[in-house]
Amino acid sequence: MTTLKFLSFLIVQLFLVLEVANSQGVEVGFYKKTCPNVEAIVKETTKHYISRAPTLAAPLLRMHFHDCFVRGCDGSVLLNSTNGNQAEKDAIPNQSLRGFQVIDAAKSALEKECPGTVSCSDILALAARDAVSLINGPSWPVPLGRRDGRVSILSEASKNLPTPFDNFTTLKTTFGALGLNVKDLVVLSGGHTIGMSHCFSFSSRLYNFTGKGHMDPNMDQNYIAQLKTKCKPNDVTTIVEMDPGSFKSFDTDYYTMITKRRGLFASDAALLTDSQTKDYVLSQLKPHGSTFFKDFGESMIKMGQIGVLTGNAGEIRKHCALRN
Repeated sequence: MTTLKFLSFLIVQLFLVLEVANSQGVEVGFYKKTCPNVEAIVKETTKHYISRAPTLAAPLLRMHFHDCFVRGCDGSVLLNSTNGNQAEKDAIPNQSLRGFQVIDAAKSALEKECPGTVSCSDILALAARDAVSLINGPSWPVPLGRRDGRVSILSEASKNLPTPFDNFTTLKTTFGALGLNVKDLVVLSGGHTIGMSHCFSFSSRLYNFTGKGHMDPNMDQNYIAQLKTKCKPNDVTTIVEMDPGSFKSFDTDYYTMITKRRGLFASDAALLTDSQTKDYVLSQLKPHGSTFFKDFGESMIKMGQIGVLTGNAGEIRKHCALRN
């Protein structure tokens, strides 16, 4: 049964990769005639929220990531449950997502400017870019022209999203099935330089890593002691910074933390178990030699084209949480 599920997963992901390769209509400046102010409107809306709550930047980036890894970048993570059918938004990894109000506000403004034109999936891709740039991170050109999907299934999000518990082999398989390579993996992991995490995402490393009550030997023991003062066993409410002291600013400190064995998740520590990802992590520590900002933009462009719907596929939603 497990083998059949894995094969089914690979077939679905292969379909998405092929869809990316054959997609047409995704391009920078897609709305230059139909809605020329789209980027300015999304940026101004995002700035309005980020200026008041900088911690929203990480959830917006994470939301785009979670959208693209399930059914491709089609805005399905934004949909509410309907008729008793639970959507991606209801999956455990997505229950902590925040920032939907930013997407809704941008959509409302765009519906007034150019009704029925700009997809929610495009708005999400732009808002993620703008959120990062507004907290001192890089910016990048966002190819547009995505259309919104009509399907959103809880179980697909539960199965297909990478988890903080994944080892390198699992991460490589998950990313690779979507057309993302090892460099994309280590670069996109750098998004953990911003944001917060619940204790339950890493508490096994503190209290029961081996199943016999041992701590994770791959984590700095002094860091474990610090985390234990904040996260008690079975704590499901407390949140901590993923990049202590710098979690509101997009920078390269995440890679410094990794080299000190202070990455919060097992998936962070996994980057030191492969020679290629370890070399990349170390290369970003050079004061004037970091390529992270450039690389992050390139990998985000690549990720943002996974499984896109274009042409007559999907729809342009009137409200991002509801199918038309």
